Amino acid sequence: MALPDSWLTSPPRPSVQHTALAAERQQVLTKPPGSLGQLEQLAISLAGLHGTDRPSVDPVRMVVFAGDHGVCAEGVSAFPQAVTAQMIANFASGGAAISVMAKELGASLEVVNLGTVGEVPELPGVIDQIIAPSTANMAESPAMSSRQVESALSSGDEAARRAANVGCRLFIGGDMGIGNTTSAAALACALLGQQPTTLVGPGTGLNSEGVARKARVVENALQRHGPDRDPLMVLASLGGFEIAALTGAILGCAARRIPVLVDGFIVSVAALVAVHQQPAAREWLLFAHRSAEPGHSAVLEALDASPLLDLGMRLGEGSGAAVAVPLLRAACALHNRMASFTDAGVSGKAEE
Repeated sequence: MALPDSWLTSPPRPSVQHTALAAERQQVLTKPPGSLGQLEQLAISLAGLHGTDRPSVDPVRMVVFAGDHGVCAEGVSAFPQAVTAQMIANFASGGAAISVMAKELGASLEVVNLGTVGEVPELPGVIDQIIAPSTANMAESPAMSSRQVESALSSGDEAARRAANVGCRLFIGGDMGIGNTTSAAALACALLGQQPTTLVGPGTGLNSEGVARKARVVENALQRHGPDRDPLMVLASLGGFEIAALTGAILGCAARRIPVLVDGFIVSVAALVAVHQQPAAREWLLFAHRSAEPGHSAVLEALDASPLLDLGMRLGEGSGAAVAVPLLRAACALHNRMASFTDAGVSGKAEE
């Protein structure tokens, strides 16, 4: 189903009826109410999102968006920019963390190349939707033109469409782009009104001097950008191709009633942009883990999100979300297959 400019339209709401029925079922299963903690709310949420009495997250679709950043010219990464293109090849050959997790989980994996400085040959499982070799240096000029932002948003929406066409019931977006924690931190600072020194972190492994330099670069970009907080204008000025595509994918999934399991810092910032653009998109988001990147907690707080895991991860690629998939599967299995007190002939809670 093609949905042109899905980022300009408020998404549908989850089913209130199925949410209520799922909540009622959780009260009569053979356990003290609330004893399964967040797993209960996960099942209830998924029932409402899918509009069903028997929620399931399979099939799972993973899409990694990749793109290079002009801000790398400012020395903001511990890794060379060539790594972006090299990692696309690693995804395709099955050697990356998200590739391993996709195979382990039986999930489909797609990689979308939006533009890299390094050359990327034609590879299986990689979709080339090149916008430019990289964004512009956001410290000196807007990272993207309005046309480039629209192209990236459309790439994300197309990925959501492809996911819907194969019956996807859970979408995981991943990121690859050397320099993208700098872009994400700048976006979060602009949208949340926070200072770079609070949100900027080590990314790929910068030392304290490197983090301080990175914060100064973000500060320069914010001063150049000015006070405008329109989400798509902020995205154009400070974002990356892959962050914009993730934003489009999140809004495209919400428009198609596909729940999104949000990964770490980069994807959460894309979710922040998406929710600022279309507040109703928040209902379609589940949050997998708390990243070790310092700015992630502020973004999670702004989104009123309680992530499932806190494992000190900060890899990106969608890897943290992939690790959380078994928890969602467990939540659905418990909700669907546990007996009720009546079915099992077990006495319920005594009346007080």
